[in-house]
Amino acid sequence: MLSNQEGTYDVDKIFDRSNTVYIKNVPRKGRGVFANIPFKAGDVIERAPSWEFDDATAKLLDRTGLFEYYFVRHDGKIKKEFLASYVVFGFISIVNHSSYPNAETVWTDTNSGAWASLVAIKDIRVDEEITHRYMNISDYPKAINFVE
Repeated sequence: MLSNQEGTYDVDKIFDRSNTVYIKNVPRKGRGVFANIPFKAGDVIERAPSWEFDDATAKLLDRTGLFEYYFVRHDGKIKKEFLASYVVFGFISIVNHSSYPNAETVWTDTNSGAWASLVAIKDIRVDEEITHRYMNISDYPKAINFVE
């Protein structure tokens, strides 16, 4: 189990969540992830493996469409000379930003690498969009307008 300041999350389990969320287009935002079942605060919505890369690779990826889909990890648990970035292989990579999110990304380091878990921080209703706060929003070009 993994703990944060507000509670404990069961993020070490691998389970099938194939019918719990769905993807649909959101006007002015693009694709979004929506709840197909209700989630309670603290529920793990998805757990996905990731690929870690360094700042030099990030500079290359910043010139591609992948820029909008990778994560910058801002948790004090990683002790590296560079700011670690990750491509997450799962629905988490297309969850939209919100200043008032209903989920958060929780990182777990294992022998098989870093895993990202999307955890509900509020109760989420069926058909409600699942959102989280982008940690590197200041890195985006000024031309990108984030829609709440």
